Amino acid sequence: MASTQPQQTTLAPPRGSLYVNVATLLLITAMLAGCDRPRTYENQFLAFGTLVEITIHGAERELAEMAFEVARRDFAHMHAAWHAWQPSALTRVNTAIAAGESIDVDADVLPLIERAKSLSRRSRGLFNPAIGRLVELWGFHTDDYTGRRPPSDARIRALIDQNPSMDDLTLEGSQLSSTNPNVQLDFGAYAKGYGIGLVAEHLRAMGIENLIVNAGGDLRAIGAHGDRPWRIGIRHPREQGVFASVETDGDESVFTSGDYERYFEFKDTRYHHILDPRSGYPARHTTSVTVIHTNPGVADAAATALFVAGPSHWPAVAQAMGVRDVMLIDDQGRAHLTASMAARVEFEIDLPPKAVVHDRS
Repeated sequence: MASTQPQQTTLAPPRGSLYVNVATLLLITAMLAGCDRPRTYENQFLAFGTLVEITIHGAERELAEMAFEVARRDFAHMHAAWHAWQPSALTRVNTAIAAGESIDVDADVLPLIERAKSLSRRSRGLFNPAIGRLVELWGFHTDDYTGRRPPSDARIRALIDQNPSMDDLTLEGSQLSSTNPNVQLDFGAYAKGYGIGLVAEHLRAMGIENLIVNAGGDLRAIGAHGDRPWRIGIRHPREQGVFASVETDGDESVFTSGDYERYFEFKDTRYHHILDPRSGYPARHTTSVTVIHTNPGVADAAATALFVAGPSHWPAVAQAMGVRDVMLIDDQGRAHLTASMAARVEFEIDLPPKAVVHDRS
């Protein structure tokens, strides 16, 4: 599973609600003298190659501490099972596919494959976890991009001509086979969202009603911070800090895909990790996409698919994926929003040169 770099935290102007930076979770505790008010507790650790932060409000300290340990174990287990290039249950699946063999898929990996197949179809193939060989070719199966250079056009074309897709996989119960040995699964654009959802459900089942599970800036927020909703900041794709914020409502996930997360530069050109499965090259004309959805896995996959779709085509893909709240920032700094997102987003800096609202009704 690919890593992301921890991102800096910036406070937005106070608006009477808790502010949480999408890049790094900000905790504003209510530990007042006397301490008879509900408290907010925070714990952080590394998993999925990034900083994971858990925030719990209104629970007893003992329950919060137990929940932190449960979350840590859950993330460690998922990281070990879903890693795309270190030995894992997922790499065993990829080895079998490459050898043309069927395999009984581990129960930890099977739901990922099933759900990703459906999401890939709905995204018109723009979310495509089957292109792991292409991700590897570009050098993103590592935590260090120093000295990278783009692969040759010929090597890229050779992989694209094989057209690996999730439709090449056949599942009969837990038995998986593939008609295309060039399929290599990499759930870097989905596993984090799916995993955040599992952990949040686990903690809620323990009786925790107000929480945020944040992995590297992508998060699920449930409940509220007392009488205030959680406020989420959206990182500026080219500058330090945030440029917009939204408040979550009840149980929502906020995911952002950006070309600033994992990239290298070669001859003054930025080559980022969000690859267009049609061309084999990093997707162009977009710098970031933010999606809000009740399902964190859908939000994660959709943010990638809409980034690839780009400024001209993302509305149709968003509609096909059932996503209502979207903001895309193009390479000219313009913000493109669905009408529902425009109604809830608040810009923390001067508006971009042009904000384009798309009516999906």
